[in-house]
Amino acid sequence: MTSVGIIGLGRIGRIHLKNLCTQINGVMVIGAMNPSADGRDFAAGFNLPIVTDNPDELIHHPAIDAILVCTPTDLHADYVVRAAKAGKAVFCEKPIDLSLERVRKTLAQVEQAGTPLMLAFNQRFDPHFQEIRKGIEEGKIGRLRSIHITSRDPSPPPISYIQQSGGLFMDMSIHDLDMARYLLNDEIVEVYAKGFNIIDPEIGAVGDIDTGYILLTSKNQVTVFIENSRQASYGYDQRLEVFGSKGMMMAENPLKTNHVFLDSGGMHRPRNQDFFIDRYAESYKAEMHAFVEALNQKKPMPITGEDGLQATLLAMAAEKSMKENRPVRLAEIGG
Repeated sequence: MTSVGIIGLGRIGRIHLKNLCTQINGVMVIGAMNPSADGRDFAAGFNLPIVTDNPDELIHHPAIDAILVCTPTDLHADYVVRAAKAGKAVFCEKPIDLSLERVRKTLAQVEQAGTPLMLAFNQRFDPHFQEIRKGIEEGKIGRLRSIHITSRDPSPPPISYIQQSGGLFMDMSIHDLDMARYLLNDEIVEVYAKGFNIIDPEIGAVGDIDTGYILLTSKNQVTVFIENSRQASYGYDQRLEVFGSKGMMMAENPLKTNHVFLDSGGMHRPRNQDFFIDRYAESYKAEMHAFVEALNQKKPMPITGEDGLQATLLAMAAEKSMKENRPVRLAEIGG
């Protein structure tokens, strides 16, 4: 049995708290921390022993084995290091930090502490995407030639969120960049990106883009095309296609319901899920189950700090490519 504490109760922290308390076996939530009262009020509904605004109550609690870091990005590295130095295993939402130097320093400190660290890339636990990876590994499509990832949100997040997110490539694309690594099993050597502000002028006014395109090239000349948009009128759109010498595989969007209605006007089907929280509800459960299982069975973490570092390097390369309007070799960033 693993005992955990959660630091940060925004959207993602609340998902993890609810899943840990109601869906995951082999774990006990000792406490939750949030600086504002609304998050603490949410946690109080689960009758936890500790609900606090002081992170040290959890980090230094002798009965807590692991800390979940679900705060805004600028606090991730600090809490990861503090928890690791206190001997706690750590689960951290992406990215570790927006500074490459600080990411590397944080990982070195965690390694020195000798505590497990798992990075949160929940899309790896989507059963549809896992089936595609399995198909690639089993050779169903032959030699992999290309990957196409589509990621579109129903609407942009608040400007206040965008200002502290690190930008579209670091906030949104980073999941797709990690998915590319997850599927490729090959080293990515070059990144070429374009970005535009065509949806909301306010996003451009704070220095970010709302539409992005990334082309990755691997060492073995497999290409990955990633399309990101902050707005899609028909709901959350997350699709995946892999193409190989023997065929292709696709993962389409799961819909709100699976019924289809046909009449003289044609075929009618339900719209896509409204948001990523709905689209990846099962993935969040599976992700947390994997973390708890790794701790209880003393297995390696399924997603490591190195995975987080590599996704961060790719996002930084995309940003540099867009700004300089040229392909960027990953070695230029330090990869």
